[in-house]
Amino acid sequence: MSYALPLTIVVVAVISLLLAPRAKAVSGFFAGVSPSGEQPGLLTLILSQVTTWIFARSLLNAAILGFYYGIWGTLAYAAYYLSFFTGGAIIDSLRFKHGCHSVQAFLSERFGSTGTSCYNFVIGLRLVSEVFANILVIGILFGAAGSGSYTLAVMAFAGITLLYSMLGGLHASLRTDVFQMVVFIAVLLVLVASVLTGGLVSVDTLFATPFDITAPGPILLIVALLQVWSYPMHDPVMMDRGFLADRETTRLSFLHAGWISILCIIIFGAFGVIAGTFAASGEAMNIVLERILGDVPMLLFNVALVISAMSTLDSTLSSSAKLVAVDMKVIPASIRNGRAVMAIFMLLGLAMVFFGNKDLFSAVAVSGTASMYLAPVIFFSLWGGRRDIPVWSYAASFVFAVGGAMLYFFESSGHTQYLGEAHKYTKLLWICLAVLVGGIASFVMGILLQRAPVVEGRA
Repeated sequence: MSYALPLTIVVVAVISLLLAPRAKAVSGFFAGVSPSGEQPGLLTLILSQVTTWIFARSLLNAAILGFYYGIWGTLAYAAYYLSFFTGGAIIDSLRFKHGCHSVQAFLSERFGSTGTSCYNFVIGLRLVSEVFANILVIGILFGAAGSGSYTLAVMAFAGITLLYSMLGGLHASLRTDVFQMVVFIAVLLVLVASVLTGGLVSVDTLFATPFDITAPGPILLIVALLQVWSYPMHDPVMMDRGFLADRETTRLSFLHAGWISILCIIIFGAFGVIAGTFAASGEAMNIVLERILGDVPMLLFNVALVISAMSTLDSTLSSSAKLVAVDMKVIPASIRNGRAVMAIFMLLGLAMVFFGNKDLFSAVAVSGTASMYLAPVIFFSLWGGRRDIPVWSYAASFVFAVGGAMLYFFESSGHTQYLGEAHKYTKLLWICLAVLVGGIASFVMGILLQRAPVVEGRA
């Protein structure tokens, strides 16, 4: 069994390389258009949306949260996938109410260069963190951090994924996403069947942890419900796929990707819940799973993580290239430049793997908190249609959110204790509430001051 996982990775990687056509046109590399000029179909978009959001970090996080906090931890993570429904509404408004071809175009129209600069900063961090997190999961599967097997797995996985991503850009990513998602679903179904036939799951097992509003799981569920309004808008992988097809195809792709993703996350998270009920004191989740599932199901569990990491990583690199060359226009939008950007983002992600924080959920919480500066933008400007929001209100919301994200990072990592001895998810809830209230207040104040009459002073 020791060679089964590496061999599986090699097979999936080779097939992905064969499915990744070499890009010959800029439209295919950055916009996913086929060589014949066709937009992606509904099934392609659905599977691509699902597989790029059910990434390795998400699967592992869902299982870990289920392991430590029961079904409520898993449901909390699954709640983040309501982002497909809010994201679909955001895309529909951007494209068909405001006539914008990107999030940056809308923010530039409303808030000028400040609007796009703040947004590009946040999503740039998001993309680097996604590269880091998915590579990190692969390293964890093969050994302890710093070991030879860990380093070799990280470098090999990064190199293979970068190679086929650079070949075809977004069009290649869409093609490989379909294949990888089909394999992922097959693996998940076999894994579920093995668990069900093994008599490991029951209603009592899944709901062994009682609901307690003060417990970490339910608190994290509330956090997710607060962040889900803005979370999709700061995810360029999801947003990019909202501009590839016609209105009805796009709407249906978000709708179906939403329920499929939620179902997959809950199923995968349930493995962590089951492991938690069978765990001895101090026993790690992967050790418990290997003990209760056996070698073959555990191999399938790891294969699912590898496939999801690969499918997300190629999409992240494609969005990175589009961000720098098309949306930010830092460099000309050529295939060569797009490939160079992919390589740079991969190197940044690798740097974080070897020198950064190893807490997988921290990246979600930090980026999710930073994204909350967009909540008032969505409520007032995008859906509310208001054009009287001053730039300073937007900037203030950004400062609140980024400050809150930094505070959570330092609190959760133990560098500071400004918020006392409360659980880190309780601190996250306080921070999110403060960020949301502060952002909305800055927008309301901006509207009121815009309306206030100007009183001239006497000479």
